[in-house]
Amino acid sequence: MVKHQCHRITTISEKARRKSANGSRWVRTASSGAVPPGVFSFMPTSSPTRAPCCHGTHPPHGFRVHHRTMTTSGVRTAPQVRHVRHARRYRWIALAVAVLLLVLSNVMSNRVLPGWAYVPWNFGMAVLLLLVAKWGGAGPVAVGLGIRHWHRPVGVGLLLAAGTALIFALGMILPGTRDAFLDSRAADAGVGLMLYQVLVRIPLGTVVLEEVAFRGVLPALFGASPAIRWRWGPVLGASFLFGLWHILPSIGIATGNQAVADALGGSQVWATVLAVVSMTVAGVLMCALTRLGKGVKTTMLLHWATNSLGFVAAWLILH
Repeated sequence: MVKHQCHRITTISEKARRKSANGSRWVRTASSGAVPPGVFSFMPTSSPTRAPCCHGTHPPHGFRVHHRTMTTSGVRTAPQVRHVRHARRYRWIALAVAVLLLVLSNVMSNRVLPGWAYVPWNFGMAVLLLLVAKWGGAGPVAVGLGIRHWHRPVGVGLLLAAGTALIFALGMILPGTRDAFLDSRAADAGVGLMLYQVLVRIPLGTVVLEEVAFRGVLPALFGASPAIRWRWGPVLGASFLFGLWHILPSIGIATGNQAVADALGGSQVWATVLAVVSMTVAGVLMCALTRLGKGVKTTMLLHWATNSLGFVAAWLILH
């Protein structure tokens, strides 16, 4: 009788162990001192300790890949390798879809849609890009929009915004830099239009889409968001696309901004080249600030402060 009960208990324990092993998953072991941050290792869901790291093909940093066929030894089987390859294929497909959506959005917002549709179109496009990234395996945390640790990105962003406001204030006071803020787009704007630009159009129509796309979704689909991990390939790829994004908006800047017109002699070609190069460099710097703040919220606040306060400065000078 006792022998039968012991055999039954052993059988139940063995079944539970096998079920736990089959339900295991890859988890990120950044909190473990024995494994470098960002490395994925095998750990059964019911195991209180971490198993040794599995080397070989692993998903990009910030991505979670669940497996149902992991062996208890922590060695990947052929179905698991195929699963990771499929996940990588989905990521590249999602990247191609995201780039095509951005091309469509750029043309529509700058050449087709009326002015009132700018904000809803761009905001909706930002949401759509997040859904595409989610389908490709990059959730909110992977693109730098996690909400658990929001204090650092928001705090760093507010400090950068305050510094931008101080620099703009000094630029408006000094005679040598005052003309750099002149912008014909603010000349005919009343108080209501100025507030709409600063509080609605710029943050919801420009900042949200550009930061979500070029500091969150695209770097994550290229391999790693700078909010999670710094990698030059994803940063340069997303920043170069950010420079190309400004080709259409740069048309007319040589005549709209007096300082740019004086510097370039009114040449639209040089104005476009300057816009692409400068925005590519700015994209790299914004990615670095995203890394500093550990989130896209940092560059959202800085981007809003730069564009909005620049428009306010031009409006104050011209009025």
